[in-house]
Amino acid sequence: MTHKNAPLSVEGRRRLIERCRTRPIAHVAAEMGISRACASKWVNRYRRHGDLGLLDRSSAPHRQPTTTAADTLTRVEELRRAHKWSAARIAFELSQAGISISRRTVSRHLAAVGLNQRRFLDPTGEVNRTPQRSRPAAPGTWFTSM
Repeated sequence: MTHKNAPLSVEGRRRLIERCRTRPIAHVAAEMGISRACASKWVNRYRRHGDLGLLDRSSAPHRQPTTTAADTLTRVEELRRAHKWSAARIAFELSQAGISISRRTVSRHLAAVGLNQRRFLDPTGEVNRTPQRSRPAAPGTWFTSM
């Protein structure tokens, strides 16, 4: 988004087009303080698309050929909800099934859908990963290997 006094706001682009109808692009570009290539770009867009060519465009790509398939993402959610596996385990299980997906992609998707923390999976919300000891320890003593 440009500020209102920018040399190439939508109104500035219209002035550029009007001036370029009677004079060379290089002269108009020098007067407006922009490069000839930038001026040519806007003139060509106007010639190709009319007034719509002067509007700002989104910088988002038109397509993403390497995006993860929707059925794979659905499978990730199913494995997380059913087995409560970590992202590393889900990525491993999917690789065993012939689906190539990285642990980072799995964790990113789990965070996006709100399943990234284990407490979000348990209906009670309680943390069930308290450390369990095989034998009680005397206060003030360290565990030593036997």
